[in-house]
Amino acid sequence: MHILSALLATLAAYLLGSLAFAVLVSRAMGLSDPRTFGSKNPGATNVLRSGSKAAALTTLLLDALKGVVPVLAVRAWGGAWGLGEGTVALVALAAFLGHLYPVFFRFEGGKGVATFLGAVFAIHWGLGIATGLTWLIIAFFFRYSSLASLVAAVFAPAYFLLLDGVLWNAEPPVVAALAAMALLLAWRHRANIERLLAGTESRLGGKKA
Repeated sequence: MHILSALLATLAAYLLGSLAFAVLVSRAMGLSDPRTFGSKNPGATNVLRSGSKAAALTTLLLDALKGVVPVLAVRAWGGAWGLGEGTVALVALAAFLGHLYPVFFRFEGGKGVATFLGAVFAIHWGLGIATGLTWLIIAFFFRYSSLASLVAAVFAPAYFLLLDGVLWNAEPPVVAALAAMALLLAWRHRANIERLLAGTESRLGGKKA
């Protein structure tokens, strides 16, 4: 029974992750589809290029909640169904994959940064703070959102292992899920990596043609 419950929880997390809030919020607020301008990425950073900070912030929060809700739901109610850290890892990864490859939007999604950070915070608040601070520090000093996201994603599983026994117990399935999300996030940022190496990447606060 717990295997079926785990599969259903994973499917629900994927479907939640498939809600492209960048597109939905933009439509609701009468803005242009973020897939038609800037980086054409359906994410909060590109929504910000529309000129609406409110839309970008709303998108950011909703995308983050896609990672938070499934993890906290399993933690809160999964025990009664025999769901443990393995399912926590699965739903975190499923929500992230839903954002990257949303079934409701022809599998053309965003890069997953906000959903990744949301899942990380839900896995453990200490891990979330460490990962979030890493993003903020890199973004503040270098002004590249993509670089900050890549560094934060790489450091997340490392933090989880380094702090094992101090703040939490590093469950292998969760470590594996964090590492998988980091690799997927890097893959989705491959064009950004090329631009970073070429010195042509857009900086935070700048406009992308």
